Amino acid sequence: TTAMNCLPWIKEMLRSGTIASLVMMPPGFVFQALGLRVGHYGPKFAQLWVDQPTPPLLFAQHLVLGWVSALPLLWWLVRTPAGSHPVWAGAAYGAAYYVVVNSLALPLYFGDPMPWQLGLPTVLPSLVVHIIYGASIGWTARYFGFVAALSRKP
Repeated sequence: TTAMNCLPWIKEMLRSGTIASLVMMPPGFVFQALGLRVGHYGPKFAQLWVDQPTPPLLFAQHLVLGWVSALPLLWWLVRTPAGSHPVWAGAAYGAAYYVVVNSLALPLYFGDPMPWQLGLPTVLPSLVVHIIYGASIGWTARYFGFVAALSRKP
């Protein structure tokens, strides 16, 4: 059934998306401690829904975005040759995600300057954590057998 076909995808989305969302946080905290900009759009995005987002709400939003953002990468890993190099493909996905979402779509939506207009200290932290996010998904999807198991199916 269709529901049964979705279960492996949902399980891997939750597993890999959660792990990657957590793995990207320590480097982000290091960048923040160094006074660099990272996590800039989390609170702004949450303020679309609530006036004063709390840390637990921001964390929950971080996880949900991590789950949803994992799906295109998981599909790419399973349905294309990218699955033969999932960590590298994941890192490339993370970089592309940063470029499309965090350096273009979100600044345009919120009327902010583009990160590259603000310089490398603005670009580098978020780019690095998004590369870590994608590479982590590639690694966990391979480690737990998701890529191999679903790549064999039509």
